[in-house]
Parts: sequence; structure tokens; C-alpha cells
Amino acid sequence: MMRGHSLEQDLKLLLNNPKYSDVEIICEDKKILYCSRAILAARSEVFDGLLYNGMKESYENQISFPTINSSTMEIILEYIYTGSIREESLTEENIIETFNAADYFQLLNLQDFIVKTFKITLEKSYAENYIPELLSKVVKTTPSAENNVLLNLLVDALATIPLNSIEFGRLSITALQYLLSCTYEKEKSFATPEYEVFRYSAILAAKQVSDDAYETFMEQLPTLDQLRNPIKVDNNFLIDQQSVAEELEPLIKFIDFRRIKGQILATIVEPLKIIPDDVIMDVYRHKKRKLFTGIII
Repeated sequence: MMRGHSLEQDLKLLLNNPKYSDVEIICEDKKILYCSRAILAARSEVFDGLLYNGMKESYENQISFPTINSSTMEIILEYIYTGSIREESLTEENIIETFNAADYFQLLNLQDFIVKTFKITLEKSYAENYIPELLSKVVKTTPSAENNVLLNLLVDALATIPLNSIEFGRLSITALQYLLSCTYEKEKSFATPEYEVFRYSAILAAKQVSDDAYETFMEQLPTLDQLRNPIKVDNNFLIDQQSVAEELEPLIKFIDFRRIKGQILATIVEPLKIIPDDVIMDVYRHKKRKLFTGIII
């Protein structure tokens, strides 16, 4: 295309072009991207501060970003130079990093575009195939805050998926804790019954301890559907109970054991010996008070 016809296309000619570069960006993976100081500074106050602050970046021809990989930085630069990015540039692998980078460089319109794209992705039928992995990734790399848009979108989406349909290992224990903290005693809808929340949490905690613990807790903790047939925990076959209890401890405060039927609590949950006695006793006292007031639970 002839120059002068499209500003966007003309500016793309400058993108990562050594001929028109006066500063090099070194990324996490050591790849070098070639840029123009003036364009970077004009489009981002963060770059302006870095490149024209009188410090070493102002006169050196290199600037390093050791936590941003080159594929993410290329998307950031495409937006800085042209004011847009291709929707297909955002993938499951890079959308979180790109959002965080856009936040770092204070590119608000790019953040809005990423959120819009993210919402569309979550609405697609295949979205649940990687929502657990994405939440696990976000809580590891993104500050937890009530106004974090990506976190809120992921929590809302994951809360509609029953936990027992998510394979163990796909959702990190930190991500599960964050999910439960957002749904516990709040109006946010949650598709998982409380016993299943406990079951998933206990088995995931066991998985952190050892394969043997994971296997035995899988055997000893039936799903609600399996509980239609009489079953009782055999404490003698459980492995590493103390270690599992320690892994489970941060999750316990986000599980409402009062919502678990008394029979299940007595025959399944309590015999595991991984829930503090005072928690169990408080639940029994609560159920007893409800019974005295004529409400059977």
C-alpha cells in the first residue's frame, strides 16, 4: 500500500524496525524490540517518565522489562503505534499478561478492549475448558482486589461450574481459596452444594500432600450422588491426615459446614479428623438450636 493513504499502516512500518529506532526494549526472554522514544513517550505516560526523566534510560539506547515477555510486549507496542490490536492476538496463553502489561503502561483503552474480548471468550461454550487454569494463573500473577475486572469475571464464570466437574489439578488451591472467599456468605451465585465444596477442597488439599493421600481421600469421600447409598468413612485407611488438615486449614473458614446435612457431617466429614473439633461442635450447636426452634436441618 502506498504511504500516506493510511496512518495506521504507515505507523506499522515503524513498528520493531531498526531503521527508525532510537531505543531498544529488552524483554524477559532477552528478545530485543526496536522502538521510537517519541512515539512511546507520546502514547504512554509511563514510557515518558522512563525515557525523559534525566535518569540513565534517558540517554541510554536500551531499556529492560525483565517481567514482560516479547510476545506480550509486541502486542503492547502494536497498540501504542497504531491504536488497535487484532482480536486474534489475544489468546488463553497471553491475555492475562497482556492485561497486566496494559495496566502497567496505563493504557486504559487497551485494557477495556481486553476485558471486552475476555467477556466474549467466557461466553463461548468452550470457555469452561480453561477457566480453572486461567483463575489459577491470575491469582498468581495479579494483585487480588475487588475492582480487578479479570478476577471478577473469572470468579463469576467459575462459580457457575460445579466443582465436581473440574478435574483435580486444574484449579490451584490458592485459586480455590480466592473463589470461595468471593462466594462465601455473599449474594454471588454458586453452583456447588456446600458438601461438594468441602469434598473438593479436602481432596485438593490431599493432592498437595501426596499421591497416596489423594487416592485414599478420593475413595473415602463420595459425591452427593454416591451418598444415596449408605456409606461410612473408614478412618483406618486414611493417609497423612494431619498434613491434609494443614493444607485444608486456609479453606475451612470459607466453607459453611452448617449447610451440610447432620447425617453427612456425622458419618462422612467428622470421621476424617481433618476439621478442627471446635468447628464441628459449633455446627452441632447451631443445628441443635435450629431443632429447638422447630427448624429441622
